[in-house]
Amino acid sequence: MRNDFDEIGILGGGAWGTALARHLCLKFGHARIWAFEPETANDINQNHINSRFLPGIALPESLTATSDLQAFADGITLLVIVVPSHVLRSVLSNLASYLKPDIPIICASKGIENDTLMPMSDVIESILGKQVQAHVCYLSGPSFAMDLAHALATSVSIASYNQDFCKKMQVLVSNDILRAYTSSDVLGVELGGSLKNVIAIAAGAVAGLGLGHNAAAAIVTRGLAEMTRLCVKLGGEALTLSGLSGLGDLVLTCYGDLSRNRDLGYRLGKGESFEDIQRSRITVAEGVKTAKSAFALAQKYDVDMPIVQNVYAGLYEGKCPIDVVRELMSRELKHELEWRCSGSVE
Repeated sequence: MRNDFDEIGILGGGAWGTALARHLCLKFGHARIWAFEPETANDINQNHINSRFLPGIALPESLTATSDLQAFADGITLLVIVVPSHVLRSVLSNLASYLKPDIPIICASKGIENDTLMPMSDVIESILGKQVQAHVCYLSGPSFAMDLAHALATSVSIASYNQDFCKKMQVLVSNDILRAYTSSDVLGVELGGSLKNVIAIAAGAVAGLGLGHNAAAAIVTRGLAEMTRLCVKLGGEALTLSGLSGLGDLVLTCYGDLSRNRDLGYRLGKGESFEDIQRSRITVAEGVKTAKSAFALAQKYDVDMPIVQNVYAGLYEGKCPIDVVRELMSRELKHELEWRCSGSVE
């Protein structure tokens, strides 16, 4: 396939960034990664593997890496952002002066900034300006890095304010392995990809406590209701949360054994301390930071999000997982679709 972009740059050398870089490199014959850790960049360049974040996956020799932002930006004509959400502002701010003003951007980072409560779209616009809306899109959906790296079928959502640009990026990333569906609901796609990580921590805790499949299904279903309430309150579309970037990503993250967020919750449910779990990990469970942002948003906009509230209490206030479950089960009895019946999103 013809590629209109001379050089594809992937900002982020973690598992998902490396998997996307490998995918694009195999499709177009070349790509480059910016990795925070110089040893990761060296591993990719010299051994053609990312043994720290994506072990066991051979990388194309034409996929190169650097930990120097200026060298990374030199000549790139497409930027794919895949850094953890909590460092996106600092990394992109340092990179911005090296970028062409109208460079096409695909953001695959998921999260809500803690201090500002901004989704990644607002963070990017605050750095690069409102005009970036014309040439940026947001990729989300059920997509474990290891599955894509093993060339297993994957479907995602890709959203933009500019649908012509969105369709162009849809074609660019898609092939017989990765299939992208377009959306105009940027906020909904972003919130689905962020909030599902918080619900997955709760689902993991239920599994760790040995509470069975019924309880896990309830967490997924009621978690989706919470995600939808907040999405609608903030201006997103409820229907988006029933798609790949909502329900699809939620199911994968709550049930998939590769989910870092589910694993965190599972270990909490088994009785490990949050501090010990954090010390034992080299990868980021995005739900930890997103839980803080989601809890703050729920309070700010008066949205009922009991699962999010209790995950926050478990992570930041030391609440015992079994007490979380008891509180959720003993809440006031309600209509399942109460917020719709009352004409309110609360």
